[in-house]
Amino acid sequence: MAFGKSRKDEKKDEASGLFLVKDGVKREVTFQELALSNTLSLEALVRVLARSGNINPDELLKEMEKVKSERFRDDSTPPDDVAH
Repeated sequence: MAFGKSRKDEKKDEASGLFLVKDGVKREVTFQELALSNTLSLEALVRVLARSGNINPDELLKEMEKVKSERFRDDSTPPDDVAH
C-alpha cells in the first residue's frame, strides 16, 4: 500500500472491469480479478481435458507457443496462415 493511501483509495485506482449484481448487492470486479478468474478457469479446464484423455498436454503447449508467436510477431511480417 502506498504511503498516505487507504485500501479504499487504492481500490479506486484499479480499473473496473464490470459490475456484478447478486441478490440485489452490486459489486465491482476489477480487470485483475477477471484475469485471475479466467486463468484459474482455463487451468481447471485443461486439467480435466488432459485427465480424461481429450487433449494431449504436449500438443497443447506446442499450440500455445504457435498462438503466442502469431500474436506477438514482428508487425512487418504478416503471418502465413491468416487471410488478408
